[in-house]
Amino acid sequence: MFQNTKCECGHQNPVGTVLCESCGKPLVEDLLVDDNTPLEMRYDGVARRSQKANPHIVDRIWNFFSSVKIAVYLIALTLLGASLGTIFQQESTLINMTENSEFAAYYKERYGTLGVIYHALGLSRTYESWWFILLLVMIGTSLVVCSLDRVLPLYRALSKQQIRKHLQFINRQQVVYAETLHGDQEQWLQQFGQQLKRKRYRVWKEDGALLAEKNRFSRWGPYINHIGLILFLLAVLARGIPAWHMDQYLALYEGETRQIPDTNYYVKNDKFIVEYYNEDELAENQKGTKVVKLYETKARLYECTEACDDPIKAPVLTEVEQHDIRVNSALSHKGLKLYQNSFQERVRFISVTPSLMDATSGKALGSFDLLMDDPKEKYEVGDYVLTLNDYYPDFTLDEQSRPMTKTRDPNNPAFVFRVEGPGLASKGEIYIYFPMPSETSKYYEKILNDSFKQRGDNTGKLAIRVENPIVDGKMNNIKYSEYTTYLNIRVDRAMPYIWVGAAISMIGLIMGFYWQHRRIWLRIDGDKLSLGGHTNKNSFGLRADVTWALGRTGIEVSPKSLDNRRNLR
Repeated sequence: MFQNTKCECGHQNPVGTVLCESCGKPLVEDLLVDDNTPLEMRYDGVARRSQKANPHIVDRIWNFFSSVKIAVYLIALTLLGASLGTIFQQESTLINMTENSEFAAYYKERYGTLGVIYHALGLSRTYESWWFILLLVMIGTSLVVCSLDRVLPLYRALSKQQIRKHLQFINRQQVVYAETLHGDQEQWLQQFGQQLKRKRYRVWKEDGALLAEKNRFSRWGPYINHIGLILFLLAVLARGIPAWHMDQYLALYEGETRQIPDTNYYVKNDKFIVEYYNEDELAENQKGTKVVKLYETKARLYECTEACDDPIKAPVLTEVEQHDIRVNSALSHKGLKLYQNSFQERVRFISVTPSLMDATSGKALGSFDLLMDDPKEKYEVGDYVLTLNDYYPDFTLDEQSRPMTKTRDPNNPAFVFRVEGPGLASKGEIYIYFPMPSETSKYYEKILNDSFKQRGDNTGKLAIRVENPIVDGKMNNIKYSEYTTYLNIRVDRAMPYIWVGAAISMIGLIMGFYWQHRRIWLRIDGDKLSLGGHTNKNSFGLRADVTWALGRTGIEVSPKSLDNRRNLR
């Protein structure tokens, strides 16, 4: 426990002070021994809040976060937690998955039992987890408390430095020199101060004493570094605000327009282009393979201006940006960035234009445009009205032979229409239509329409089909996409603050690493000269400065002889 009293110089020091704030005399019993052991000059011995003898609960919390040991533990735990998040792929990087069951199935299939455990423990969302964010908050709190606990006492000590220091203070510095001084002492002191000024020291003199100091600003380097780190951590935590951060993936086939989640923006894939290297452009070990040379999405960005949240009306979109998105060439608009991530060769039907046919004569009664993933509820075809009763994007039958859909994607869509019009019963007739031209879909269409006939819901008078689906070897009345492109949608409003924090932190590091705070105290008592010097690092440079200045005033000494620790040996 510290025991502080009024110093012999008359200055009343706060409880916890190690060295007198005025003259520098040691006040702690352990430091009062009569030897020349270098003093502990951290914060110049000024009292800190964390050193209170009888702390209250607030002080205990303060002491906890002001501990460097605790800060090291927190950093180690955070690094350990961050490393756990790198074992397997994080959920945020997975494309086209939104539900927890989908993620669980992915980790089980991809990584087996370890993947199941990893997902169950929540490590697949490490960087969004409460415990990881709590660790970051605790590190930030530790930085703030550590800085305040040290920078305020240090500022108080350095801003009120006394020129004439206690003899014991001077004799117990890193660099010391004592000698009998002959001649005009005032002239010698003036000359010595001038030599130190040539070394860019600031010099103060008072009553036969001198204080020389340079590079005091370097002492603030660690705390400027802390300010940068605090800003960096705050910016990282700000990414948890939905409007500040987004990092997700969007799949688009050619011609598709989709809303960017949680925004009023829509993006359309006008066309996707992929180019491959020719054989003569490939290395020998790559010949015979397909190597992508370029892939780009000709995209348009729209902003919703009306009926954005109306479940009935279609949103009114206004084009705000057009850009050919390539790798490292993103579409950018007001902080929203769309990056080209990847693509997949996948034939996908976009729409068909089928006709309502008279099954007996084969005459077309009218046609309509049918989207595969967003069909309308009603279609007017000539004198008839088609109402969509059921829609199965990926049709199949369950174990009880009941219709169901395997996925939400229109891989094998089936449309159940109720047709009303001339020559039909008042309740209309039910038809199921499979636009995908495959043997399986034709089979399903036949047996299900036959079952409707048996129930009396279908007379077989009408049929729905595409007229002349293939003309000159090309598909007719059918729109399809050969590729699906995956865009990475990003919003990161915190990134400028992250860079500013990193820059401030780097400035602090440079200040602390490349400059040293050097101080020299000198006093003349009668004809005896006593000199002491301290630096927070690189005492060799301080010894060289003192040796040079003394030499210019006619006192030749060896730099090694100034080392207090060497003198003790």
